[in-house]
Amino acid sequence: MYEEYADFALKFLKKNNVQYGEVRLEEHEEEGLILKNGIVEASGFDHTVGIGIRFLLNNSLGFVSINRFEKDSIKENIMKAVRLVRKGNRLSEKVRLSEEPIHKKRYKALQKIKFKDVDLRDKIQLLQETDSNAKKAIGRYLSLSSDVAKKYFLTTEGAGIISEVPRANFTYFLTLNLNEKSAQKYWQFCNSGGYEHVKKWNLPKLILDEYKSIEKNLKYAKKPPKENIDVVVGPEVTGIMVHESVGHPFEADRISGREAAQAGESFINKGMIGNFLGNEIVNIVDDPTLENSAGYYLYDDEGVKARRRFLIKNGRINEFLHNRETAAEMNVKSNGAARAEDFDKEAIVRMANTFLIPGDYSEDELIEGIKLGVYIRDFTEWNIDDKRFQQKYVGSDAFLIKNGKIKSPVLKPVLELTTPTLWKSIDAIGKNLEYHTGTCGKGEPMQGVPAFLGGPSIRIKNVKLG
Repeated sequence: MYEEYADFALKFLKKNNVQYGEVRLEEHEEEGLILKNGIVEASGFDHTVGIGIRFLLNNSLGFVSINRFEKDSIKENIMKAVRLVRKGNRLSEKVRLSEEPIHKKRYKALQKIKFKDVDLRDKIQLLQETDSNAKKAIGRYLSLSSDVAKKYFLTTEGAGIISEVPRANFTYFLTLNLNEKSAQKYWQFCNSGGYEHVKKWNLPKLILDEYKSIEKNLKYAKKPPKENIDVVVGPEVTGIMVHESVGHPFEADRISGREAAQAGESFINKGMIGNFLGNEIVNIVDDPTLENSAGYYLYDDEGVKARRRFLIKNGRINEFLHNRETAAEMNVKSNGAARAEDFDKEAIVRMANTFLIPGDYSEDELIEGIKLGVYIRDFTEWNIDDKRFQQKYVGSDAFLIKNGKIKSPVLKPVLELTTPTLWKSIDAIGKNLEYHTGTCGKGEPMQGVPAFLGGPSIRIKNVKLG
């Protein structure tokens, strides 16, 4: 019933002789549960529908969003946006969009078990059972939610993309206090698909294992060695490193300066294609087409076909993440990296599923060659500067390595180094690839989109821990 309004908006854009126009109709069906310290804090169902309209007029971009489905209102809002663009044309930045193939496609991610077919009481019971496995924690926050996102995308060039992507989400936040020491752990799980993924996560065991590892660390952990050592980090740590120190600085809008006052800048510049940033064994990609992934899509929010993007290839900077605007600025083709959080947000350059390609080593093999070192399985916090150059990662579940063997727990080891130092100090990459989930934040107003942060375990040589 809403598609006719999107069709109408596109026709009205054409009547106003825009150089280019696009209409993105989005419909979201969401449900969620929040459990705090064993008590159901909130549960709800939400249904939202709206249209985002973007156009190019006299080489200036305009954007307007609408959730009032009346044709007169649509006309009025488009005309207001057109008048504003014309009025500000002399002052606005001139924009070009890259020329791209025109697609007409329909796709969807399937739900083997539909969220709506699972009784709310069963979901509550699952969260309560999960919570009971960490009931000694002084703070417990559990959230289980789903979002079925339907999109109907049209352009004046003739593109037409219809998609449906459901996602399952679980978030937890645990706080423990023991022996006058405290620790916190926050993490997320997300997959495209149905409730079958919630079952695969095995949430009660997940939280029990997490609680036990934090408790053990608080009871027995000691400070890390002070001298330079070798460090092995697990897939969870590798994933956040990839996302923060490679994914974000490779976003072309950051490189061009557009994000400087919003989400930050980049130490990378457009002349660095082909430069070494890491050891030759380092290969990092971003791939929206991974089935059942958090950042899954086959066509981006500009109608460009998605593909695997090789950001770092054999240690060298290979390509950046682009939408049609940044691609035109750098005289390349878009690689399908335009994403918007919802209908009322502009599609901007975003990651999807960014990960380090695995190597040939088992995790045991990475560890057994170390005389003195630390193994950091996961992290409790991280920080990175606006240019994504200086960064630190604080370990949560971490252990001393002596003569190739895992020994006693280590208390919150801090790994602090620059991006080039990190990727050039890696001498071995594991084969135990894992994908973890993050909600990637960027833009003004802020947009949060689901993404995979992935990679295997890696060995970093000769670094000093705080």
